Amino acid sequence: MTLTVEKAQFATAELVVGLNRLMPQLSSSAEPLTSNDVDALIHSESTTLFIALDDANVVGTLTLIVFSIPTGRRAWIEDVVVDESSRGRGVGQELTLAAIDEARLRGVRTIDLTSRPSREAANAMYLKLGFERRETNVYRYVIE
Repeated sequence: MTLTVEKAQFATAELVVGLNRLMPQLSSSAEPLTSNDVDALIHSESTTLFIALDDANVVGTLTLIVFSIPTGRRAWIEDVVVDESSRGRGVGQELTLAAIDEARLRGVRTIDLTSRPSREAANAMYLKLGFERRETNVYRYVIE
């Protein structure tokens, strides 16, 4: 495996197909992405879309969201997914390290993320990289 991690620059057909192959592995309710959707993510000032490539194939993705609030510049890591065939090879770690580097460059004070308890390998990786488990409640309000 020749792994590279980079910031997505263009909403190519290959990128859109790759993301649409990965998203169902993350969420059964994810709507298929269009080229316009991916283009909007790439060109958003607050969003950085990282992709992991094995040769030219998209094998993972991570979205970093950076924003300012009264207590400082913060970030969230969202929608981390590594293709089932590439798990256990350090893809998630390389994506996360790239996001940490980008957040640092953008003056972020803290990075938060959530991960389901059932994702044992991912949770172990986050702890290994220095993330700390927080005592908090996460709430969601669904707007229909």
